[in-house]
Amino acid sequence: MTQLLLLAVINGLIVGAFYALMAIGLSLIMSLSDVINFAHGGFLAVGAYLAYSMAPYLGFWGGLIVAPILTALLGLLVERFLISRVYGRDPLYSLLLTFGLAFIFEDVTRYIWGAQSLPYQVPGWLMAPLSLDLFFLTGYRVFMIALIVLVVGALFWVMTRTRLGLRIRAGTLDLETVSVLGVNVRVLRNLNFGIGIFLAGLAGVLAAGQLGLTPTIGSSLIMQSFVAIIIGGLGSLTGTLLGGLLIGLAMNVTAVFLPSATEAVIYVMMALVLLVRPQGLLGEEGRF
Repeated sequence: MTQLLLLAVINGLIVGAFYALMAIGLSLIMSLSDVINFAHGGFLAVGAYLAYSMAPYLGFWGGLIVAPILTALLGLLVERFLISRVYGRDPLYSLLLTFGLAFIFEDVTRYIWGAQSLPYQVPGWLMAPLSLDLFFLTGYRVFMIALIVLVVGALFWVMTRTRLGLRIRAGTLDLETVSVLGVNVRVLRNLNFGIGIFLAGLAGVLAAGQLGLTPTIGSSLIMQSFVAIIIGGLGSLTGTLLGGLLIGLAMNVTAVFLPSATEAVIYVMMALVLLVRPQGLLGEEGRF
C-alpha cells in the first residue's frame, strides 16, 4: 500500500504540473482580456498534431520546439481577427465565440488527421523506467516535469522582471490606466494571448507523448484547467500553479482508494473552495 500511495502521489504531481501548465496559459488570457477561452483545448490539440506532422522531418525535439511556436502564431492571428472584436462586450460573446472555435478546431483536426487515435513517437530511451524500484517513473515523465518547471520559471521571470510582463500585470489590474499611460493595449493583449496559446501548444505536445493523439484530446483536458484556475484563484499565476498540482494530486490519490470518484473529487474540491473562499486560494476578490 505504501508503494501504491507513493506511485499515486508522484503521478499526481506529474499530472498536476501538466494541468498547471495548461491552466496558466488560460489564466493569462482570462486575467488581461476577460475572455473565457473555451478554444484553449483546441489550440492544445493543434499543437499536438503539428508536432506529429513535423516529427518525420524535424524529429521529436524539433517538433517540441517548433509546434508550440506555430500554435502561438495561429493564436496571434485568431486574437487579431476574431477575439479582439468582442473586447468590451458582454463576456457571453467571447464565451460563445471561443466555444464555437473549439468545435471548429476539433472538426478540422479530425478532417486532416482522421478520427482514429494516433501514436506519437517519443525517443525510446525516454520511455524507459529509471529503475526497477521506480518502474512507474520513466525518463519522459522526469523530462516533462523538468521542462514544465523551466518554462513556468521563465514565465514568472518574464512577468516580474521584464517591461512586457510588468505591463501585463498592470493591465490585469487596470487596463484603462495602462492605456492612458501610452501602452498600446491592442498589441499587449495580442502578445499576452500568444503567450497563453504557446503554453497550450507546448502542453499539447507533452500530452501527445503520454496519451497519444485524438481529436478530442483538448476537450478532454480543458475542464481540469478551469477547475485549477478556480481553486487557485483567477489573477494569480502562483494560485493557478497550486491549483493544478492540488487537483492532479487529489485525482491520483483518490484513484487508489475510490476509483469511481477520480473525476468527481476535483469538483468537490472546487465547491468547497468556492464556499469558503470564493476568490480562490490565492486569488483576488472581485476579479470577474
